[in-house]
Amino acid sequence: MKISYNWLKQFLKVDWEAEKTGELLTDLGLEVEGIETVESIKGSLAGIVVGKVLTCVQHPNADRLRVTTVDIGAEAPVQIVCGAPNVAEGQTVPVATIGTVLYDDKGESFKIKKGKIRGEESFGMICAEDELGLGSGHDGIMVLDDELEAGVPAAEVFNIEKDEVFEIGLTPNRADGMSHYGTARDLRAGMIQQGTSLELISPSVSDFHVDDRTLKFDVVVEDSEKAPRYAGVTISDIEVKDSPEWIQNRLKAIGLTPINNIVDVTNYVLHELGQPLHAFDAAKVKGNKVIVKTLPSGTKFTTLDEVERELHEEDLMICNGNEEPMCIAGVFGGIDSGVTKNTTSIFLESAYFNPVSVRKTAKRHALNTDASFRFERGIDANFTEYALKRAANLIIEVAGGKVSSELIDLYPSKIADFEVFLSFEKMDRLIGAEIPRETVKNILASLDIKVNSVTDGGLGLTVPSYRVDVTREADVIEEILRVYGYNNVEFSHKLNTSISLSEFDGVKIENVVANQLIAQGFNETMANSLTKPEYLNLTDNLSEEHNVAMLNPLSSDLGVMRQSLLFSGLESVIYNVNRKNGSLKFFEFGKTYHKFESGYSEQKHLTLFVSGNRTKDSWNTPQKTSEFFYLKGIVETMLQRLGISKVKVTPTKNDVFSEGITLSLGKIKLVDLGVVKRSINKTFGIKQEVLFADFNWDNVLKVGGKTSIKIAGLPKFPAVKRDFALLVDKETTFKELYNLAFQAEKNLLKDVDLFDVYEGDKLAEGKKSYALSFLLQDENKTLNDKQIDKIMKKLQQTFEKNVGATLR
Repeated sequence: MKISYNWLKQFLKVDWEAEKTGELLTDLGLEVEGIETVESIKGSLAGIVVGKVLTCVQHPNADRLRVTTVDIGAEAPVQIVCGAPNVAEGQTVPVATIGTVLYDDKGESFKIKKGKIRGEESFGMICAEDELGLGSGHDGIMVLDDELEAGVPAAEVFNIEKDEVFEIGLTPNRADGMSHYGTARDLRAGMIQQGTSLELISPSVSDFHVDDRTLKFDVVVEDSEKAPRYAGVTISDIEVKDSPEWIQNRLKAIGLTPINNIVDVTNYVLHELGQPLHAFDAAKVKGNKVIVKTLPSGTKFTTLDEVERELHEEDLMICNGNEEPMCIAGVFGGIDSGVTKNTTSIFLESAYFNPVSVRKTAKRHALNTDASFRFERGIDANFTEYALKRAANLIIEVAGGKVSSELIDLYPSKIADFEVFLSFEKMDRLIGAEIPRETVKNILASLDIKVNSVTDGGLGLTVPSYRVDVTREADVIEEILRVYGYNNVEFSHKLNTSISLSEFDGVKIENVVANQLIAQGFNETMANSLTKPEYLNLTDNLSEEHNVAMLNPLSSDLGVMRQSLLFSGLESVIYNVNRKNGSLKFFEFGKTYHKFESGYSEQKHLTLFVSGNRTKDSWNTPQKTSEFFYLKGIVETMLQRLGISKVKVTPTKNDVFSEGITLSLGKIKLVDLGVVKRSINKTFGIKQEVLFADFNWDNVLKVGGKTSIKIAGLPKFPAVKRDFALLVDKETTFKELYNLAFQAEKNLLKDVDLFDVYEGDKLAEGKKSYALSFLLQDENKTLNDKQIDKIMKKLQQTFEKNVGATLR
């Protein structure tokens, strides 16, 4: 939210530096994220002076150019070549001198330099109004009043306004601060606490009056629950044109583009008081009647952005006498009822709509407007009539016209203020210090919170209804504390804590695993538990009927809770790949969410993502691409760290993998791992291979830690490695050879490794070559050649007998 300091000063005559004001606003909970200096004319016309055209003759080498001499108040006149058709001797004009920086219509800057144009020297530029940012005209140069003296800076001729704009990160609960008036009201409370008391100035509406009753509109509110208060008035004989400069400057300062005087006034009051307004062209309101109601689902309605939308049966609409929709209440206007340059009379609306209703409608149609932003959070219902009168007065001031009807105000059930009792004891306990009682009363008064009763134990309070976030005792205490100042509360240097004793700590196990993965080069990620419903189409393992859907999703991309951590992880992968970070190792602890017939279910998972090279690029380290067995090794090492061994390996049934395995302990599935399908990668725009492991963490915790870990010293005697190149049938697996090796030699064989596989036309059909290495070691003595040869012969005979293997 942008707040103009000049605009703020209309309500509070503060003379502080903007930085100091920003610090106080931040302390009050209206966090200032930045302060920007803005100018009504970019560059503030620096370097532009008034010039007098002394001579003007035809350029000798160009039919459309003139050579002029111009008095700019310097020691001697300067020569300027000008291409404007209306330049003439005797004119008073704005001149950009050498070195002046001007800005084009896109905000790009360019500097005026000395130059030659078709052989004639030029020492500046005579400017048109669009070149100075003073208008849009470019038919010719801008001609000024002849009474102006040569050399006078243009900044002294034109009204240039400099402003400082606060960028406030408004939290959703601070609906009271969604305007310049609300910000000024909060700032005043903070300044009083700092010893500076200023009057809060409200725009007067005392001169509002009805001129005649020639344009009467009937108003019917059929759904007062969705529209608790609705007010309106008609204004006729208006002239739609550009707004005066002061309104345009205010709107431009906060980033709004002026449209016309009527629309600009509604936007002005919106940001001034926080009350959204809407102006209907009265001639387009059929039957001179306004009906506030809902319409059947499927009703077509075209909004101001020229998009045809289908209405929902709960969308509150502003309709005409024929019950045709004109506006989505509190959200967006219609294309057929808005104000145009031909409009001569309007129906001006000011209302309070139910925040929940507006929020659902805005999300349903993916619309986010300044009006819906405020209605969703809850505006001040008691400002409805006041804001309407304020806007009507401004419209008459800038567009002429007259009020042509009584002010209609339908408010059947007034929204009551909140009654709260503040306990001094609870306040002191929550704050951790005792604030003087008179200070508390002064703070409450500065926040418009009335003290109804005073007892030794506390205060009976009435909180104004516009403070929708202050309904409980704790809320009142928070208000007192933020105005009093968190920095003013002394805190104790004593720290109290407690230690819980637990035989099994799941968090500790997670930390052990996380530390191991980080040591292996992984980075931890944390993704949103909300995701796109469309991701279910990528796999048959997940079902739409098991979705936990959001009743009021923030967006279509956050419509359901995730059933798998795979897709949010792939979003992280492509995010990094797109930023030239293709070698990735991620892990995430998170939950999946399901809705079964038996009820809702949450399941804890650990997922690993590996893609690209194993290590970062380095001049002295050859790169090696991450592959399936690399991930498998990481997974098995992690399980061993948790005391889980002798797992069963089976082909995975998970269809997100093009190839993969499942590791189980008995009937308990622990982890699926493998290579993610290319078709799934393609959906995310990922072109490189992605390896994925999905641990059922609840199952891992069930079986983990139940196997004792044996610790042994380092062997004192050396190990010996021998290799075999075996020719085997294609159906033979490494796992078979591995098991046969340990069956043949249980004592001295420590490890078997497959380091090469060859299948080619040089081998017999149906055959392949496996290169195996065997690690032999005796823990009590050094092996000799005779022992080693005996073991290797025994292994060779075992392979020949059981799988028909032969040495190559």
